[in-house]
Amino acid sequence: QVQLAESGGGSVQVGGSLTLTCGRSEYSASSYCMGWFRQAPGLERERVASLDFFGTERYADAVKGRFTISQDNAKRTLYLQMNNLKPEDTAMYYCAARICTSAQYKYWGQGTQVTVSS
Repeated sequence: QVQLAESGGGSVQVGGSLTLTCGRSEYSASSYCMGWFRQAPGLERERVASLDFFGTERYADAVKGRFTISQDNAKRTLYLQMNNLKPEDTAMYYCAARICTSAQYKYWGQGTQVTVSS
C-alpha cells in the first residue's frame, strides 16, 4: 500500500513559478515509478510528467522546457518544478505511483490546486 500527499499548490500570476511536492509512504519493497497528472474543469486528466525505473523523464508537450520532475528516493519525495506558468496550466495536480512493472498508476494523492491568473 502506498499513500501519497501533495503540497505546494497555490495562486500565481502568468510567468510565475511553483514547486509541487509529493511525499510517499509505502509498506512494500516494490519499486514504484512516479508521475504528475493534472485535471482542469471539464477536461480529462492528463499526464504532465513522469519518471520510469531508470529515471528517464517524460513530459507532455505542453510543459516541455517549463516543468521539471525530480525525486529524492532517500526522502521518498517527488517534485515538480513549474516555471513560466500560463493560464492553461490552471488545474488540480495529482501525484501518482505505479509498480514499475505495471503501466497502470494505482495510487493517487488527493491533489493540490494550481491557479495561474493573467
